[in-house]
Amino acid sequence: MSHPEAADRLVVYSDYVCPFCYLGRQSLERYRETREDPLVLDWHPFDLRSGNRKADGSIDRSAEDGKGEQYYRQARENVRRLQEKYDVEMAQEIATDVDSLPAQVASYYVKSEHPDDWLDFDEAIFEALWQDGRDIGDADVLADLAEGAGLDTDEIRNAIADDDLREELQDRFAEAQRRGVTGVPTFAYDGHAARGAVPPKQLERLVDGDR
Repeated sequence: MSHPEAADRLVVYSDYVCPFCYLGRQSLERYRETREDPLVLDWHPFDLRSGNRKADGSIDRSAEDGKGEQYYRQARENVRRLQEKYDVEMAQEIATDVDSLPAQVASYYVKSEHPDDWLDFDEAIFEALWQDGRDIGDADVLADLAEGAGLDTDEIRNAIADDDLREELQDRFAEAQRRGVTGVPTFAYDGHAARGAVPPKQLERLVDGDR
């Protein structure tokens, strides 16, 4: 087996509040199970709510995002279709009332400071929202998830409240846009990309070169 430093590295741009990001991760796990060599996941944050954020970082709920009832009806149908395709149960199909920014700040901090614990924390955030219907915008929920992942709860609370860390995360959001990422999930490997909760076979083609 390859050494970790020699492992293939797949970049994924995602936002925890996106149901297709959760479903895309289910597809990715199915692909990873078929590989003999390890595949390292390199998460890059993306903010789906960036167009509706106020200067203080909160979401302007009154802002028009151009997504009417037809958009959300179609989104729900697509989520249900992929749930069936990947055999995944979910507590909800969309989560428009949840702000994922605190979760992204916490995850970004853990990825930087405790990389060995990041994946467990990342998966716990996804599962809390999409399996248990918990509010991952709540610092108490995130502290509970951090404790479950073996992390210090006060450290995570401080990270969530850190203005400098939030500003750094905003830079990562802007960087993603400069790289041409317009929606999530986006999987990127060796100059090529696949967008959406694509099937395991498409991820295999992306990474293994048969594109």
